[in-house]
Amino acid sequence: MLPLSPHEFKKMLKRYGIELEELKGVERVEIHLADKILVINSPQVLAFKTHKQTVFQVVGEEVYEEQRSKPAATEAAEEVKISEDDVKFIVEYTGATPEKAREALIKAKGDIARAIMLITSGESK
Repeated sequence: MLPLSPHEFKKMLKRYGIELEELKGVERVEIHLADKILVINSPQVLAFKTHKQTVFQVVGEEVYEEQRSKPAATEAAEEVKISEDDVKFIVEYTGATPEKAREALIKAKGDIARAIMLITSGESK
C-alpha cells in the first residue's frame, strides 16, 4: 500500500462518510478510571465524525497517572439516603433495633437485602 498524504487521507475518509477534524489548542486530556486518572499533556487530538458518532484519537508523549482521592468515595457513601420505611421494614423482618437497621443500611449503601444479610449474619456490629 502506498503512503497517503494528509490531504489524500482526508479525501478517502470523506468517501466513506467520515469527517476528520484536528482539535487545536488542547492542553490536557484526562481519562478517569475507578482507581486512577490518566493525564496526557499537550496531546494531538483528532475527531473522526460519522453520522452516528464521534471517535476521538488522542496521541501524546507526556502521559502520567494520578491516584484518585479517597474523599470522593467517602462523600458518595455519605450521600446514601435511608428512608424510615426501609428502616421499619428491616426492623420488622429481622427484629433488630432501628439503630442497627440504619447502620446496616448505611454499610450496605441503601441495599435492603444486603442490610438484612449483614444483620442476620452478625456483621453489622
